[in-house]
Amino acid sequence: MARGLGGILKVFQRLRSVSHMKTVLNQPSATVSERTSIARSLAALQIPFLSKPRDLSLPNSSWGTDMMRLYEHYNSQCEEETADGKKQAGLWKRIPSYNRLLKFAIGGVYLSKLIQSKARLFTRNTKEPGAAFEYVLFENSQEKTCVGIFQNGHLLEGPPGHVHGGAIATMIDTVTGTHATLLSGPVMTANLNISYRSPIPLGSTVLLESRLDKKEGRKTLLSCKVTSPDGSKVHTETSALFLSISISHLLKGG
Repeated sequence: MARGLGGILKVFQRLRSVSHMKTVLNQPSATVSERTSIARSLAALQIPFLSKPRDLSLPNSSWGTDMMRLYEHYNSQCEEETADGKKQAGLWKRIPSYNRLLKFAIGGVYLSKLIQSKARLFTRNTKEPGAAFEYVLFENSQEKTCVGIFQNGHLLEGPPGHVHGGAIATMIDTVTGTHATLLSGPVMTANLNISYRSPIPLGSTVLLESRLDKKEGRKTLLSCKVTSPDGSKVHTETSALFLSISISHLLKGG
């Protein structure tokens, strides 16, 4: 606890220092030497939460034809044009994805480094495009649905030439967990009941569709289906249960 408070104190000290240096820098009387020295000091401070986190759910060179086609299909429905030519939000919304979901919060880039600084979401634990989990999520709040477009890389191999069952479960948990969070706030996975119907070829793209079945008190029940891009083949079917929790419960670890 003391270390955490010490770290926070150091950051506020850095901020005060940055504020002072920027004030001096903006003064007309500042000499060239002073400006140079301050610029070097600002660069050396490297305030972490001022950097912008990288959204990993955007297209990259590793995405195949099916991945791009499905992405464009849903992304095109995130915005629509009105009769008078104006743009407005559509039925679908793309959900940004970072190494840690915490980075999506205000000041989250720094907090993510302060709390378990080396931790990463399992689905975003490699920087090599296409090697593991390439995915993007879209939410339809009106229809209470969420879809995930998932392209699996060579690091996810289980049976020869096919995706490991645990990797499939991870993606199902990611899509349904995100969906449950959007519906009910902070949640924890209570149960995933997965029926594996057919194997997923390594390197292929699949579509995960999560739907709300019922909300009951702290419980959010969802169903999720993993299919081929055109929906002709079902790979898995899942029923999922999530329980709502408080932020304090989450931070205390149970």
